[in-house]
Amino acid sequence: MELTSEQKRRYNRHLILDGFGQDAQEKLLNAKVLIVGAGGLGSPIALYLSAAGVGFIGLVDGDVVSLANLQRQVIHFTSDIGRCKVDSAAEKIKAVNPNVTVIKHEIYLSEDNAMDIIRPYDFVIDGTDNFASKYLINDACVMLGKPFSIGGINRYSGQTMTYTPQNACYRCLFPEPPAMADVETCATVGVLGCIAGMLGTIQATECVKYLAGIGKLLTNTLLTFDSLTMQWQSIRFNKNHHCTLCGEYPTITQLKEYAFKPCSKKK
Repeated sequence: MELTSEQKRRYNRHLILDGFGQDAQEKLLNAKVLIVGAGGLGSPIALYLSAAGVGFIGLVDGDVVSLANLQRQVIHFTSDIGRCKVDSAAEKIKAVNPNVTVIKHEIYLSEDNAMDIIRPYDFVIDGTDNFASKYLINDACVMLGKPFSIGGINRYSGQTMTYTPQNACYRCLFPEPPAMADVETCATVGVLGCIAGMLGTIQATECVKYLAGIGKLLTNTLLTFDSLTMQWQSIRFNKNHHCTLCGEYPTITQLKEYAFKPCSKKK
């Protein structure tokens, strides 16, 4: 797909950007990116990727918009309450950039559908709010050899890392999810709405960098921040050769979803 004259005007600031240019923009136009979760993180991710000119954006979410979502899920408006999130998000993506093809998956990702949904995409972004989904995305992407960005927010802080084949996966750092009793949730302790934008734009940037082939990714690195102090940390770690998923002798060879949802509201 080559740039039209209208697209050259739309993406002018990318085209004149040193180290980016037309070749990188055309890579974005031909790319397919899957966003799992059309909520707090998925909102800025979807808006910035559509504005950047990613040609195909897939959205996975089986939820509907509620009033409590609007404090941080900026892709949804008050008039969207009660609508399916993928419908609401797709509408805003097309409003930002009508050239983007949106593929809607009005369903929750599960062990039964994850491989089929993820397989056609070039890059996957985790915008979910529970550990069960994060490990499912990690495991499916590693098995399929798909690069992805994983991220999470809670209270005033956030963290993210990027995976590409041959580098450390999420299980290299966190082999198993924490016990449900040990997990704080946004529903019980709250979250500062604007940090969803802080982290989501980082994840979108990682995606654009990967697709365009520029810069250094957050591979083998956990990036964390505390918005109260604006302290940022980059924690380097190595691929675990004993990892049960991506190590030399993996024991996880089939996709299996954790039965619990640690970030759902506690009983």
